[in-house]
Amino acid sequence: MEFDLDVTKSAQKNAEEYFARSKKLRKKAEGARKAAEELASRLGKLEKAPPKEKKFRVIRKREWYERFNWFFTSSGLLAIGGRSASQNEELNSHHFDAGDLFFHADIFGASVVILKSGESASREICEEAAQFSASFSKAWENAQTSVDVYSMRREQVTKSTNKGSLSSGSFLLKGEREWYKNMELKLCATMRNGIPMITPSATCEKLGVENCVFLSPGSIKKSDAAKAIARGIGSDEIDYIMQHLPAGGFSITLAEGGEKRHKHWPAAAKA
Repeated sequence: MEFDLDVTKSAQKNAEEYFARSKKLRKKAEGARKAAEELASRLGKLEKAPPKEKKFRVIRKREWYERFNWFFTSSGLLAIGGRSASQNEELNSHHFDAGDLFFHADIFGASVVILKSGESASREICEEAAQFSASFSKAWENAQTSVDVYSMRREQVTKSTNKGSLSSGSFLLKGEREWYKNMELKLCATMRNGIPMITPSATCEKLGVENCVFLSPGSIKKSDAAKAIARGIGSDEIDYIMQHLPAGGFSITLAEGGEKRHKHWPAAAKA
């Protein structure tokens, strides 16, 4: 066996230094042993633990009308509203057919809302579309409580004038309008067939829908409102919900449960 000695030191000093080194090495060896035992214990627990269930988010196929603001009335009619001036144009050009009704709040800056087969709907059903139109207008951002809304038939709404076409988002309206006075600005967030839906409050109230959140103009910012709504209705589609809310702040009220409330929506009527 070979080892080094410091010839400038006595034999006792050399021995003391080697003893001190050996103590340090023993401590390191003991630490390594404990670390190995702890690692072995952790591995044993992991092997015994049941495997964690993997969660997969299913990306659902969206319906064509989900690009717009939309809802189904209590009678099953589809109503679609523009989320921008270009979508207002698109609705008028491609989705406003004979027999439908055109709704617009009587205020500058409002969504065009088309109620499919609206001419055959009752006044009560048309009021649902009118409330939807009122809520998706500048009146919500202005924190108003109500606004007047009117409706017109297909032949009364055009883009053409004697001087040419109107600018984007503008329409030429001809003839008498059907008025819906003082429509309350109040919406309801709920789930329909697993899809988040923002409806006029009148629709949810008529059907007695459970698991819904009522919305009115308030001070809660849109992003926070979307998160609260998602929790309230049991949805993880926060971005989707936020995209389908009106501009402005929110006040939020959870619906009270009860035996009169039910989960089912009527089947959609044919457009």
